[in-house]
Parts: sequence; structure tokens; C-alpha cells
Amino acid sequence: MDLIKTDFEVLDERFARVNGDEWMQRLHTGCRWTEGPAYFPAGRYLVFSDIPNDRTLRWDETTGEVGVFRQPAHYSNGHTVDRAGRLVSCEQGRRRVTRTEHDGSITVLASEFEGKRFNSPNDVVEHSDGSIWFTDPSYGIDSDYEGYRAESEIGACHVYRVSPSGEVKIVADDFSRPNGLAFSADESLLYIADTRQKPSHIRVFGVGREGELTGGSVFATCDNGAFDGVRVDSEGQVWAAAHDGLHCFAADGTRIGKLRVPEICSNFTFGGARGNELFITASSSLYTLRVTVNGARYPS
Repeated sequence: MDLIKTDFEVLDERFARVNGDEWMQRLHTGCRWTEGPAYFPAGRYLVFSDIPNDRTLRWDETTGEVGVFRQPAHYSNGHTVDRAGRLVSCEQGRRRVTRTEHDGSITVLASEFEGKRFNSPNDVVEHSDGSIWFTDPSYGIDSDYEGYRAESEIGACHVYRVSPSGEVKIVADDFSRPNGLAFSADESLLYIADTRQKPSHIRVFGVGREGELTGGSVFATCDNGAFDGVRVDSEGQVWAAAHDGLHCFAADGTRIGKLRVPEICSNFTFGGARGNELFITASSSLYTLRVTVNGARYPS
């Protein structure tokens, strides 16, 4: 385990109270491109993807060991843990969203829209009504590096909602490459990153009672590389992975600070017993540190 001096950059006085461990820990390295961290509090472990190596890895908090959770993993990218403690995964290789049941069996939640296969589901979140929301850019079919090269059957990159009954609907259809997404704590807002805009940006939408989205204005733009994974903390601040680390935005969209990381960040999640441990996937490695904010608590 390597230790890296923690580097919080304060850009606005509102970020001054955000702090944490003096040293960031590199828990694992040697991957090709890490993604999709998801923390299981009941088991005290974290799963994350090593996409080009077609495997999902598992870090055990009790032992500090990292091992293979699933291989082949069908080039899985983003994951989340649903409210029943099950793993929901975006499989770029099989172009579908799946759920791993408690007995280890796999349930396919969505694999097509109007008879056409998705491009390559990328990141996923769950709403308290039981619906699953995911982004579908083309990274898994653009080449054989993160999936299987193929033509898009849908012809565009959208954001989808899968209802508890299994109905699939497009909720946003005006993105270039939709990527990370996160609800506000009260689920009234949905933040979605678009990686291929110039500059890359995050948009914010209002969420209606029937799962419809309204608005979609630009919430924040990226000043280093492109935005990827997105999370919201207990203070209502929005965090986003970028090339130089994690960027933190106030609720009004002002970039108030950064947590600099030595590799290009792809994604991250809040975990640990109190939800105040950051787990960061960045290029070849997995990093962690405990911070003075907690991940947002969502309705059950």
C-alpha cells in the first residue's frame, strides 16, 4: 500500500471546511483502466472494474486484499448497490444492464430499446421508486479495447430509465456522450456528465413524479480534461471526476475546490461505515481517504 500526500485545493472559502486524511492510500495498482467503484457496507468490501482486462475486482476492507470478483465480466463499467444490497452493473460487452442476486444468479434488467441493442451502458443509479437510470454512450463499441467494435443500432447516445416493471424509456436524448450521473439527496435533481462536449460539462435536470426530466441547463464545465463519474455529498455539493482529480461544486455550480489525484480519475464513491470514505478509481489504481463530508443519504 502506497501513501500519497493529500492535496486539497481551495478555490472558494466554502471549500475550506472540506478536509480529511493527511495521506491518501493507493490500495491497488497494475490495472489497465479502473472504473465503477461500488461499496457494500454489509460485507465491508468494494467492487470495481478493470475494463480492458475484462474483470471486476473486489477489495476487502477487513483484510486489505484485492482479488478477482468476476472474470470474464463482460467489460463491465459502472456499478451501483441497490437498496436491497444487490450489485447492479453496466456490461459494455453484452450491451446490457444486469443485477446480481443474493444467490449469485444474474437478472437482465435491460438489453435493448424498441428492439435495438444499446450501445454500451456506462454508469447507473437507482431511484427510491425502484427504477434504474443509466447512460449509454458508445465507448464499448467504438473499439475492441473496452468491449467489441460494432455499429450503433440506436444511432445515438441517450440516458434511459427502467421502471420497476421493466419498461425502458429514453429520459434524455440530446447528449453527445452521457456518462456519470447522480441524484440530489431528495431526488428532485439529476446531474449528468457529458464527456465529449467542448468543454466537457455537467447538466442538471428536474425530476418529475413520473420519472420525466425537465430543464437540462449546464451546471458546470470542466477545466482539466473531461468529467466522468459524479456524486453528491451530504452538504448538497456536487463532486465530479476529472483528469486532475475530483472537482467539487457548490449547489449554485461554482467550482469551490479540488482534491488532486496523481492519475486521471474515472469515478469514485462514498463508502465506509459512515459514508465519509472516498474510494477513487483513477487510471491504473484504486485510491482511498477519509474526508470531512459524507455521501448523500437517499430515501429508502
